[in-house]
Amino acid sequence: MGNVNDLRRSELAAFLRTRRERISPSDVGLPAGQRRRTAGLRREEVAQLAGVGVTWYTWLEQGRPIHASAQVLEAVARTLRLDPVERQHLFRLADVPDATPDDESCLRLSPQIQPILDALSPLPAQVLTERWDILAWNMPYELIFPRTPQQPPAERNVIYKCFTVPACCRGYENTDDQRAQMVAQLRANYAHHIGDPTWTSFIKRMEAASEEFAAMWAKQDVAKAASHLKIFRHPLYPRLPMTSTSFAIQSAPGTRMIVYTPADVETRLALEDLLESKDRGSARFPCWEAHHARELELAASSRPSGDLT
Repeated sequence: MGNVNDLRRSELAAFLRTRRERISPSDVGLPAGQRRRTAGLRREEVAQLAGVGVTWYTWLEQGRPIHASAQVLEAVARTLRLDPVERQHLFRLADVPDATPDDESCLRLSPQIQPILDALSPLPAQVLTERWDILAWNMPYELIFPRTPQQPPAERNVIYKCFTVPACCRGYENTDDQRAQMVAQLRANYAHHIGDPTWTSFIKRMEAASEEFAAMWAKQDVAKAASHLKIFRHPLYPRLPMTSTSFAIQSAPGTRMIVYTPADVETRLALEDLLESKDRGSARFPCWEAHHARELELAASSRPSGDLT
């Protein structure tokens, strides 16, 4: 059996051939011609349209060990009319970092995700990106974090809220080790996005907003997602222990659904009561008046010119 590089190049060669063969000459403004042994474009036509050498492209499609730059792969991807998933697959098979900005805050979830979240009630649940941007949530989650729908994308981020919202105003207890674990997981995810300006700007923004975050980030610790016991808080129920469980969403790579399961019967009953309570939306922590104004001020001062991207 060949090594990993040989297998990757073999996969790359097969992938390029199938993408080339599905495009007819007329699709790209070329005459159909005669004596075409196979359907689709010829190798020399792909090379010409992509602006690369015929020999170089032939070697690439043959799986030879040659260097491919991101710019050249981008040209090949455009010529072969690859969709975003296919384009990402091409870069991975070629073992070339993709420097195209990956705006996770603009990811679109399939319409089936929200009904799934809603059906999980009374369990709080949310969908996060690798950067901890909050993409979707259900009503039980909104009961604990009631201002989530009104927050702009720049503030709709779990890491941002953990390090900028005062402890007395947070929807759950957030210990030092939990925050360190979150930053370590963010650092591991960052390895998939090195060079992405949207990630770079987010990290710089967090370092400016929180000295604690900056210190944890500088430690270079890494971690993977894991199940944790979290103590949630609500003005009507000050202690709601729940266990977090993470599920990858295959239709949106890089995202995950996190579901919080009550650790005891009392917590489940409390969640059910909150869902039925008429006072659930108006209840505030005692410190809310004093800290809400400060929270808005911090958000305005640290907010970039555009959305958090």
